[in-house]
Amino acid sequence: MNRVDRVIEKLNERGLSQLLVTDPRSIFYLTGVSVEPGERFFALLVKTDGDMTLFANRLFALPRDVGIETVWLSDTDIVSDAVSGRIDAASDLGADKTTAARFLIPIQEKMAGGRTVLASDCVDWVRAVKDGDELEKMREASRINDTVMGETAAYIRAGATEKEIADYLVSRYAHYGCEGVSFEPIVSFGANAADPHHMPDGTVIGEGDCAVIDIGCRKNGYCSDMTRTFFFGKAEPEYSAVYGLVREANERAEAIVRPGVRLCDIDAAARDHIAAAGYGEYFTHRLGHFIGLEVHEYGDVSAAFERPVEPGMCFSIEPGIYLPGKLGVRIEDLVTVTERGCEVLNGFSKDLRVL
Repeated sequence: MNRVDRVIEKLNERGLSQLLVTDPRSIFYLTGVSVEPGERFFALLVKTDGDMTLFANRLFALPRDVGIETVWLSDTDIVSDAVSGRIDAASDLGADKTTAARFLIPIQEKMAGGRTVLASDCVDWVRAVKDGDELEKMREASRINDTVMGETAAYIRAGATEKEIADYLVSRYAHYGCEGVSFEPIVSFGANAADPHHMPDGTVIGEGDCAVIDIGCRKNGYCSDMTRTFFFGKAEPEYSAVYGLVREANERAEAIVRPGVRLCDIDAAARDHIAAAGYGEYFTHRLGHFIGLEVHEYGDVSAAFERPVEPGMCFSIEPGIYLPGKLGVRIEDLVTVTERGCEVLNGFSKDLRVL
């Protein structure tokens, strides 16, 4: 079953006959057409009878043979008129989470009895299950991430600043032919690491500091993401104990990943272990997120998602402990669900390492 057929299957399950997709990554996923539309309207209308229509501004450079009926728009055309001429106005219209209100509300006003309903899940859960080609691209991106992590760890030295290390690792991605980073790298030394999303600045690494390195690249359109925590010069006994606890939480969660296990239970495997050791209040974020064409795709490894995992799903496992004024420790891998368990995409060691 191809990708569009899988989306149609989800629409039928929801009792919907039509879906307006405006997420550029989802349109690329379904059609192979890549556009960054900015503020302009770019959408794919999918109907359960198999009919599809692409709406594109004349300023977009599309392949000559898209293979899909295309409605061309100018900046002065009324989007709601163009869309209402192609939808069934008497039936409910599914819309995805990125559809801007300035387009969606006028479309709704032109409908004759049908409603607009949020139906992102009809694409999101299809995208969540990667095929073999997607997984191989993600493996390649993760192999590059492993290499860059090793090179970055070796580059950290006395007098180095967070910003200097971040600039270096970005240059290494360019060296390996990546399209760029999948997110702005997080490099945080010492007490800065107690902020999970600290952005690198001029802080200089000091003796005994932790160094949290959270990085990812984009290769062949697919993202990688990995975090490792190092120590510079020495690791204090308390810090070593925290590191060991986070590593255990990471590995306990990975050990239970298999088809049928709920996302919330994977989160609990790590969270309960950290809480039992008295650090529960210092694990301040979800255990993981889905990843693929975007670094954060729909789906959380958290208490909020009770969905059982399926083969082909790919997500992060990234427990952390953050002690204000002292340090942060996070260890993150990407995993993909297999028929009997999971494959960890990152090969970089999780042993405690003093630089």
